Amino acid sequence: MAFLRRDSDEWGRRIDAERIYLRHPELRDFAEWAALRGESRAFLEPWEPTWPADELTRAAYRYKLRRYAEDIRDGRAYPFYVFTAEDDRLIGGATLSRVQRGVAQSCALGYWIGAPHQSKGYTTEAVRAIVSFCFDEIDLHRVEAACQPENAASRRVLEKAGFELEGRARAYLRINGRWRDHVLFARVRDEP
Repeated sequence: MAFLRRDSDEWGRRIDAERIYLRHPELRDFAEWAALRGESRAFLEPWEPTWPADELTRAAYRYKLRRYAEDIRDGRAYPFYVFTAEDDRLIGGATLSRVQRGVAQSCALGYWIGAPHQSKGYTTEAVRAIVSFCFDEIDLHRVEAACQPENAASRRVLEKAGFELEGRARAYLRINGRWRDHVLFARVRDEP
């Protein structure tokens, strides 16, 4: 796993793995992002919050980028897009949110993959890479993730990436217009 140096102007902007890399979203990604999200909408909607009517517009995308920049600057969240290393094609995304420092040193991980790229191992590779980033680069101790119990593909990703099942949360997140139960997973950095 290769990371950019902490003292670099580009620190944290790219995480390299074997077949993929992750980097922060940029304005130049809009068309590819909107196309992939649009063609994947039916695949993604059962697992995500309700999409606003303007979700795929350039104005909404610009607003997201401003929020992302603030979150990164303040260390609250780290959004990434996932690209294929072979041809720099956008295939998904992953976000570290609810970053807590102090005694917790933890965050929440969310991720998505475009419908044409599912079941190819890209999501698992991205999750492993971003967990390494959490532990090795931004010095977190715990990474949490949640998915709906019936989302077997997401559960497999977390299990393959070394997450352990910790329990179930009733009405945990409002997904696609309804409060949904989730199963909770976590990875904890190995102690020396």
